[in-house]
Amino acid sequence: MVLRELFIFIAAFAAFASAVAAYLAAFHGAVSFKEVLSTAFAAVIGLYAGRYLQHRLSHG
Repeated sequence: MVLRELFIFIAAFAAFASAVAAYLAAFHGAVSFKEVLSTAFAAVIGLYAGRYLQHRLSHG
């Protein structure tokens, strides 16, 4: 169970980080490591907040 959550966290972080980096490179021409990491971290926190809310709503 913990291993599955760790895999989801790592996969989601990598996906968000690559998407943010691609966006910054394509539209702004420069990629800031700090912006990529902070935005990816915020997106993963939002993902887990949504998963928690969905779990709470489905179980009453």
